Amino acid sequence: MGMRVLKIHPNDNVLVALQDITANEQIDYKGETYPVLENIPAKHKFYMFDMEKGEEVIMYGVLVGKTECTVKKGERMRTDNLKHAAATYTYRPYQYHWEAPDVSRIAHRTFMGYHRGNGNVGTANYWLFIPTVFCENRNLDVIREALHNELGYAVTDKYKQKTKLLKEWYQSGKDVSSVDLGLKEAVLPTDRLFKNVDGIKFLNHQGGCGGIRQDAAVLSKLLAAYADHPNVGGVTVLSLGCQNLQVQDFLTDLKARNPTFDKPLYIFEQQQSKSEEEMITEAIRQTFIGLVEANKLKRKPAPLSQLTLGVKCGGSDGFSGISANPAVGYCADLLVALGGKVLLAEFPELCGAEQNLIDRTKDEHAAKKFIQLMKAYSQAAENVGSGFHMNPSPGNIKDGLITDAIKSNGAAKKGGTAPVEDVLDYTEPATKPGLNLVCTPGNDVEATTGKAASGATLILFTTGLGTPTGNPICPVIKVATNSQLAERMSDIIDIDCGPIISGQKTIEQMGEDILEYCIKAASGEITPKAVSLNQDDFIPWKRGVSL
Repeated sequence: MGMRVLKIHPNDNVLVALQDITANEQIDYKGETYPVLENIPAKHKFYMFDMEKGEEVIMYGVLVGKTECTVKKGERMRTDNLKHAAATYTYRPYQYHWEAPDVSRIAHRTFMGYHRGNGNVGTANYWLFIPTVFCENRNLDVIREALHNELGYAVTDKYKQKTKLLKEWYQSGKDVSSVDLGLKEAVLPTDRLFKNVDGIKFLNHQGGCGGIRQDAAVLSKLLAAYADHPNVGGVTVLSLGCQNLQVQDFLTDLKARNPTFDKPLYIFEQQQSKSEEEMITEAIRQTFIGLVEANKLKRKPAPLSQLTLGVKCGGSDGFSGISANPAVGYCADLLVALGGKVLLAEFPELCGAEQNLIDRTKDEHAAKKFIQLMKAYSQAAENVGSGFHMNPSPGNIKDGLITDAIKSNGAAKKGGTAPVEDVLDYTEPATKPGLNLVCTPGNDVEATTGKAASGATLILFTTGLGTPTGNPICPVIKVATNSQLAERMSDIIDIDCGPIISGQKTIEQMGEDILEYCIKAASGEITPKAVSLNQDDFIPWKRGVSL
């Protein structure tokens, strides 16, 4: 049957239900009996003691809220009896001691990656189309349809087949409500012309003009980061001509990021072309020539220290902080011990975990930079009548994440326990091996977009409720917190951490399994579901308030 409840930290005064518990049950845990006063669904928590209004509730060993009223031992934690609260934080001199996991057994391991001229190694080899302004999105769509369909990069046309079948039934006078539309799942095409080019990707966006000039400046740095990414083998840029984000701005940012940039780069400006057809035709011609060159690059062995792993959570639930996130965190620790890079972001979802991260930050300047970024971000949210405390979604709350501090301390587990080597603002590249903190929103796509900009070559994305989120150039691996989700949404989930909840595997065993999957994905031996579905989500952050 397994454990029914869990106390995460010795100092906690709440228990987590690992299984559904019904009212009036007597729960025995470590010599204490808890009379459960109401139904406690799995993933939710109940109080271990009688508490008065205003008392501190501790989970993960830290403050996660304060009681809104008198609560009883065995009573369920709810939004009406608990409100968000988090401890203050400040800089303290570095005294953290980390015991790295033993990686001697895997120190010799390699992955098969694409080696770039600047020494970086990609886990994929994509051709990238970049519009400098939203006016070019339609032209990108036209090019995408032509190249994807003809070169073998479109996913299966099963939905076209379904629509065609409905059309045929309708035309023949049959009842379309009874037609069997059960066709096979999407699969990767097998007829790609360029076997060593993993995809042709398009960064459609809504920026580049209008808004404020600062938006265009940030977007320019973001697009330059994507062009310079190790997973990108060549770039085609489409520009209108009169927009705020000028081509020269993009080129300046690209050179600043990588003075020795040597990938194929083709630029087309519509206002300098004779016609739309001429521009699109020439863009396709030049890109095809570039694809021929990009296809000459083949995967070669690289040490695991060349991996940069982004860690992300979305559609989180009450099991996220006790199964998938700590398992990903152990995988992250293994990679850090091997000399790789790990990127932990989503600053609104580090609320309440700040002091732990500050104490783990080696460099005083980096620690104070983190404090400054967190406080500025929090203040910006409060200035518009919001705040980090409003981050949890209705789905989060329904599945047991009652306050942002609960959600955040569980989310921070994805980063493991290693020291923090550096703190990066949005689009800044990760240059130091080890754990890096990256300032992004908690929003799933804005966060994955930002991690890729800082250099993530793989992203581990944990979820308890399920989400299809992917990224155009960085393979996103979905990690389920529970087996029910992994079974129900098997078309988008890659790894199941449910065995941790059932007691079949330890966090360490699961973390090792996740690293093994990462090595295979980085080598092209396994295709994550988000990649096979062409789930290419891309949302630039305008640096406004986004939680």
